[in-house]
Amino acid sequence: MIQAPIFHVNGDDPEACVRVAQLAFEYRQEFKKDVVIDMVCYRRRGHNEGDDPSMTQPLMYRLIESKRSVRKIYTESLIGRGDISVEEAEQALRDYQQQLERVFAETRETVSSSEEKGTGKGIERPAEQKASVGESRRTAVDLEVVKLIADAHVTLPSSFTVHPKLMPLLQRRAAMASEGGIDWAMGELFAFGSLLLEGKPVRLSGQDSRRGTFVQRHAVLIDKETGAEWVPLANLDEGQARFWIYDSLLSEFAAMGFEYGYSVARPDALVLWEAQFGDFFNGAQTVIDEFISSSEQKWGQRSSVVLLLPHGFEGQGPDHSSGRIERFLQMCAEENMTVAYPSSPASYFHLLRWHAYHEPRRPLVVFTPKSMLRLKSAASPAEDFTGGSFRPVIPETEGGIDAAGVRRVLLCSGKIYYDLLAERAKRATSGGEQVAIVRVEQLAPLPGGELAEAVAAYGSADLVWVQEEPANQGPWPFMALNLPGHLGARPLLCVSRTASASPAAGSHKKHDAEQRALVEQAFTLPG
Repeated sequence: MIQAPIFHVNGDDPEACVRVAQLAFEYRQEFKKDVVIDMVCYRRRGHNEGDDPSMTQPLMYRLIESKRSVRKIYTESLIGRGDISVEEAEQALRDYQQQLERVFAETRETVSSSEEKGTGKGIERPAEQKASVGESRRTAVDLEVVKLIADAHVTLPSSFTVHPKLMPLLQRRAAMASEGGIDWAMGELFAFGSLLLEGKPVRLSGQDSRRGTFVQRHAVLIDKETGAEWVPLANLDEGQARFWIYDSLLSEFAAMGFEYGYSVARPDALVLWEAQFGDFFNGAQTVIDEFISSSEQKWGQRSSVVLLLPHGFEGQGPDHSSGRIERFLQMCAEENMTVAYPSSPASYFHLLRWHAYHEPRRPLVVFTPKSMLRLKSAASPAEDFTGGSFRPVIPETEGGIDAAGVRRVLLCSGKIYYDLLAERAKRATSGGEQVAIVRVEQLAPLPGGELAEAVAAYGSADLVWVQEEPANQGPWPFMALNLPGHLGARPLLCVSRTASASPAAGSHKKHDAEQRALVEQAFTLPG
């Protein structure tokens, strides 16, 4: 069923277990295929000191209680063969018990010492070592770097036959470095490629990540005639770092758990896991709850794993719309992770590069786009990559707006920004009141100071949080709880879909009606 050999071994025979482990390892190394060890054994104790498993399994545990332990059986076997003497066996047991006692005592001393000193020596703490965005490392890159990465997508082996539908895409990518109009996928490849050229390894895995769920990334090209593969980002320069990108199995729990562990073991690498759709992360909710969101606070274990979660309400139904922003924000405290919903390729580019070098290391959750991947108004010019940095808050960018005349300030994140922008442009022709739009690119840690500064110029204007998600979901519950404290006495209103048990409507027609009403309300909601 699983297309892998399964070795069954008796857990009472330690030497057989060792032989099987060695055999399985050699098989894995030789054939590069999975292998399973099924160790047939038993559990002698219950879950804890108060648990007695014989209450529910009396017959089984009557057998187990009469059975000598593996250590005793193996010790008698070694003595009987003449491999060791009784005295040596007793001494080995004493040595092992002394080792356990010593480590136990050391652990208690370490915990006590840590509590007395507060923070351990050499341990990074966000409050002590927080690096402001852009301070620790320049995230902009030279134009030559952008051109090198763009050209790599058309500099292919002479014998390589590109699929005819892909060649126009690759040619557009090569032109983006000089002509602008850099889309989301190319902005991401610029981030990856620039890090590789700087010696930082990049690893991305997910369901259909090599091509991209929405046929947007094409990080791996397949020869149309031979099936051979070519990875442009792995062929930028002889001295570059390694680039790994994998299509993972359809187990979010297994794949995300592995990438979390990899990010802990490889702090020098940018490690990313991508969901096919944002809500698919829920198959790995245990990994997020027990490790990603809390490992630093529980064990001092640091990870900089990145979760890429496609999110956006486009009428695809309740199971492909929401990456469940509210769940991640509910878990945010003590600067345990960064949650972002960028609105442009350049913002995403700077975010990834900033995160790759940021200290102290912490996980990053990015809500990535779907329809916005090809939205022309969402593209970024080349100069946004060769200058600037990641900005948690992007103030109003329209130069013609008179701050004194603004009566309403719309705060939003991600895709809804472009809907609001289009509606404002339409209303401007009819002489409607001036409305400012402020983008919140980083949701957590909440950039309260930057937000307060961005709205300060608008005096007593109404402040309205606008989101596509229902009122009980998305960023609003987090914003309602945390943002008012940064706004002084100014009230904060909300425009959203009505509270709902389902993330989104199942009817495309209903979705369109909700979206039109939502955008309309953002500009007409009474203050």
